[in-house]
This record gives sequence, structure tokens and C-alpha cells, in this order.
Amino acid sequence: MLRRRRGPLIGFVVVDYKYSLRGLAHGSADYRDKLSEVHLRSAKKILKLCEANRGFYVKAGQFVSSIRQVPKEYSSTLSCLQDQATPCNFQDIKIVIEQKLGKDLHSIFLEFDEHPIAAASIAQVQYPGLERRMKIDIMTMSFLSKSLSWIFPDYRFEKLLTEFERTMSMELDFIQEAKNSERTASCFRKNNVVKELTSKEVLTMEFCSGYKVDNFNSLRKADISPTKVAKALIELFGEMIFIHGFVHGDPHPGNILVSPQGQGKFSLVLLDHGIYKELDQKFRLDYCQLWKALILLDSQKILELGEHFGVGKYAKYFPVIFTGRTIESKSILGTQMSIEEKMRLKQDLNSLGMDDISSFMESLPPDFLTILRTDGLLRSILGNLGAPRHVRLLTYAKCALYGLEEQPKSQSELAGFLMQINDLRHKIMSRFRRILQNTS
Repeated sequence: MLRRRRGPLIGFVVVDYKYSLRGLAHGSADYRDKLSEVHLRSAKKILKLCEANRGFYVKAGQFVSSIRQVPKEYSSTLSCLQDQATPCNFQDIKIVIEQKLGKDLHSIFLEFDEHPIAAASIAQVQYPGLERRMKIDIMTMSFLSKSLSWIFPDYRFEKLLTEFERTMSMELDFIQEAKNSERTASCFRKNNVVKELTSKEVLTMEFCSGYKVDNFNSLRKADISPTKVAKALIELFGEMIFIHGFVHGDPHPGNILVSPQGQGKFSLVLLDHGIYKELDQKFRLDYCQLWKALILLDSQKILELGEHFGVGKYAKYFPVIFTGRTIESKSILGTQMSIEEKMRLKQDLNSLGMDDISSFMESLPPDFLTILRTDGLLRSILGNLGAPRHVRLLTYAKCALYGLEEQPKSQSELAGFLMQINDLRHKIMSRFRRILQNTS
């Protein structure tokens, strides 16, 4: 069993990096080519480790594949885990349901399918020993993380592991998951939790059918516009992030369905409400301000907000991360960078070491890590749906302004603020009209 070989496998990965890169000049073309090869080999080894150990290793692989900051070889290789989790024995599930709900299974449900329809999550019923298994696996991952950090001091994984442990603990509390679903429903007027059949270990929800959100061909066959789906999706999450400050933290394609019912020929169905993040109010407002500055190309404000977020000099990379521009750029958002701009950015990025990336990640507040992960997943889905780049930019700009407007103000402050907002709206709409003209 590979489950007994986690340490040796990680050791092979470490040795591969050490010896494959030995003697190559850091940042050289040969170094980058070889590094990409080792990344891919290592990602395939880790994929096998996750598939063999299952359980929380699959969740860890899902978590890593959704982080934009990891090398693309890892994210693309591990992305196949998004729809994998090991179904457990039905009799174990039956025992838990009857114990926790206090009734015979068939007196509760008219029909109960013993075979799971999908298996992307750990469970909607906690099988015996699940929490203990999580603690053991997290301890193992912590040991491996510390071993890697000791050998590669520039790679610091502790913060990511802490965040993973936090999210897994949230996923195992089904009462909290039901509350998350209800709170989201209060924002978007639709709930599907059956409260009387829900406990900490059992979650009962309405069954919703639909297409996986990034299944372009199925949407087309159902006469549903992928671009309209993309627009609805980014509007939903834009409202969550900028206005409500309560964000679904795991929007991978396996957790979002497109139902062929509803206004405009379809509706979105959010699954798996275990991982949510309530954004700090100050962070939410600063993030709204950041997007306002990104859209208006206000480099001074971006750098100022970088101090608020605690990232210092690394704030200059915010435009690259979120809009695909450099901080010095004055060209239209939504269009491609010029050749000169790409060259300057390439030189700048080549000068960064892993210690810079680790320092940047460690300095980010936890809310920012959630936003980066969520935004990375959403951008991937939008790309698969063929949505134009300006759809996300325009939606985020609009939601950021609404997020700022939501603040209570005195009568005199409100009048001045509304004048600023109207002026800002005019500037932003002018910019986006230019974007649309460029992309049409």
C-alpha cells in the first residue's frame, strides 16, 4: 500500500529537485526548463500519493490545485482530483444516519440511493472515524511540510497547511454548513436545507439536477449561453465578495451546477456550503478600494493599499495578479499587454526568488488568501466558458462601487459621496466603453 510510503515518496521528490537543478544558474533558460520538468514529475508522484491514500489527501490535492500561486504543473496535474473522493460502505452511512436522526432510514426517506451520484466532497454523512483520520493525516502532512521547509528554506508551506486544516474542520461541521447555506439563501432568496433532518454529522438538502458549470458542450446542447452563465456566476460571487462579505470558499466546477430552469433559461446551483469566509469589514472596504484603484489605474492608491494589506513593496504586483497589467501600464484594461510591457514584466518576475513569493504569501491576511483562491477558480471557469476578459473586470468594478455605497453616512457626507460615486461611475463606464470597442 502506498499509504505506508508517504515519507519515502516525498524524499524522492526532494532528491529529484536537489540533483536535477544542481549546477544550473538560477533564472537561466536551462534552469527554468529543468524546473518545469521536475515540477511535472513531482506533481504526478503526488497525484499517485493522493489517489492511493484517498480521504483528506484527495482534499489536500484539490486545495493545492485551486491555488494560483503554485506552479502550473501542479495545479493542472492535480485538478483531476476535483471530482474524486472515496465513497464509504453504505452500512456505515446507514448506522450514522439512524443514530443521529433517531429513526429507521426507511421511515425518514421514501427512497434512498445507496450509490453516491458524485464524490467530490469528503461526505454529506460523517462515517465513523472520519475526524480521527483527519487529525492523523494533518499531523503527517505537517511533518512532511516541516521536512520540506527544512531542506528548501525558501518554500514555506505552514500557512497553507494551517488554512487547509481550518477549511477541513469547517467541512466536518454540518450544522455550520446548513447555517452557511441559510445565510447565503437570505442574500439570494433561495434555500435548500432540510433543517429537521440535519445534525452535526448528517446534512440533508434538496436534490438539484443540472450541468457542471464548465461543461461548455452540454450547455450549448441545452441552448444555454455559456457567456450568460459566466456573467451570472461572476455577478453572484462579485456580490458575495464586495457587498455581503460572506464568500463561498470552494467554487471549483464540481460545486456549481447550471439548472435548465429559472429566468433566462437557467439558474445557478451552489453545492457544498462547508467552506465559507466572513470577510473583515475593513478588509472588504479596502478590497473595494483596491478594485476602484485597479480600474482607474491609480498606482499611488494601489501602493497605499498595499501597506493596509501588509504586503509592502509587493503591492506593485496586484495589477498583474488581478487584471493582467503592470502597475506602470496606462493602456486599456481588458486588452493584451504590449510587447515592451511583457518584456519589462518578465525581467521583473525573473528577479524574484521563491523567498520573495513565500514572503508575499506569508504577509497576506487570511481574507486575501481566500479571495485569491476563489478568484483563481472563477477565472478558470470563465476561461472554460469562453467569456471575454472584460466580463469579470466590469462586474468586479460595479460590485466594488456598490460595496462602497453600502456604508452608512450622515446626510452631508452622503451628498458628497454620491457625487464622487457618480463621477467615478462615469469614468469607469468610459473606460469600459473603450474596452468593448477594442474587443468588438
